[in-house]
Amino acid sequence: MYKDGLILEGGGMKGIYTAGVLEYFMEKDRYFSYVIGVSAGACNAASYLSRQRGRNRSVMIDYVGHPDYISFRNLIQRRELFGMDLIFDQIPNVLQPFDFQTFHAAEERFVIGTTDCLTGEPVYFEKSGHPSDILSIIRASSSIPFMSKAVTYRGHQLMDGGVADPIPIRKAIADGVEKPVIVLTKSKGFRKKASPFSKTTRYFYKDYIGLTHAMEIRWKLYNDTLDEIDKLESEGKVFVIRPSEDFKVKGAERNPEKLEQMFKQGYSDAQHTFEAIENWLEATAVISL
Repeated sequence: MYKDGLILEGGGMKGIYTAGVLEYFMEKDRYFSYVIGVSAGACNAASYLSRQRGRNRSVMIDYVGHPDYISFRNLIQRRELFGMDLIFDQIPNVLQPFDFQTFHAAEERFVIGTTDCLTGEPVYFEKSGHPSDILSIIRASSSIPFMSKAVTYRGHQLMDGGVADPIPIRKAIADGVEKPVIVLTKSKGFRKKASPFSKTTRYFYKDYIGLTHAMEIRWKLYNDTLDEIDKLESEGKVFVIRPSEDFKVKGAERNPEKLEQMFKQGYSDAQHTFEAIENWLEATAVISL
């Protein structure tokens, strides 16, 4: 059992909000015994667990103007809107070094969610079982359909963890988390709409039957998960941090001023709710689904 846990949603560049939340947590030395994230949530979690204050902000804002970070040239030449080699190789290994030693020495359990392209089911990986492949796994979790290529890892073709399990609250509870704190990247009341383009996935990914099905029902899974979270929140069984304002930041946002604003909002929201979070965590309660 884990006395507390942190569940981190993805959302592309909207994840800068989560970066702000985690920045405040690091300042307060608040580390959760269990952390699970998908896509941008997993990226942010890594620098949080490596105790590198300021790194998430720098990677997402200082490099957004780099010609290889987000560009249609990438999409045309490499079939990747985001520069995945830049983000998951050059930045962590050279430009903004990731502290692998501190990350692997951290006692917190870290789970990363991905989507199996063949089955459409979530596949979870843990830091402890894949010490030398952590960047490849986070890259797989962040590989958005239509914008990235699938990552081949240990017999799986993997993509965006947010497709099969967008907010992995059930996984966290199944793993024994007693007091889940969830960080969302959309404002309260947000719900996805069915995309008129979702069925094009079956033509674009003819060999990935599971992925195409998961993409077609993704909006419903996401909304059902939010409905469940709202219910748990109203019952006091989870604590949710979400943007208190909607700055209309896009998943592929390139405006550094908007990103900075949302980062500061995440920091501020964490600051203003921190005492309530601590009080809630100290209260005794165990949830089950």
